[in-house]
Amino acid sequence: MNLAELVAIDMHVHIEADSHGHTDMPDNFREAAQKHFGASHEPWTEDGMAAHYRERNMAAVIFSVDHESVTGHPPIPNRDIAAQAAQHPDVLTPFASIDPARGEEGIREARLLVEEHGVKGFKFHPNLQAFYPNNQAAYPLYEAIQELGVPAL
Repeated sequence: MNLAELVAIDMHVHIEADSHGHTDMPDNFREAAQKHFGASHEPWTEDGMAAHYRERNMAAVIFSVDHESVTGHPPIPNRDIAAQAAQHPDVLTPFASIDPARGEEGIREARLLVEEHGVKGFKFHPNLQAFYPNNQAAYPLYEAIQELGVPAL
């Protein structure tokens, strides 16, 4: 990524679908979000997102949200997002999402994502993940992310 040539970096971009058509949220959630935000488009994949930002001489921090414990809808895998971003390093930076409810397994996954898959940070979505950011149960995951030296949104 050549930062000197970019006009902007979008720090908050949800990947809405993977290359197999699996979306980031249940259909009723998507419909409500589209109505709320006044948007109506087919879910973008990482390739579509990369093309969109490349055309605008911009870059993006991409992620999905792990809210399976609340909605029952499996997330787009963090490893897939990291792999797709690696195919577009000129415009895409991968962040990951781990539901704090995943406990020790989530902490192990966070370490692997940073150390072996090139993830550069983490995204939390407390209202979709049904937790309060100051809930001490989330602190061990926060501490692991801090030890890894990457940011969290």
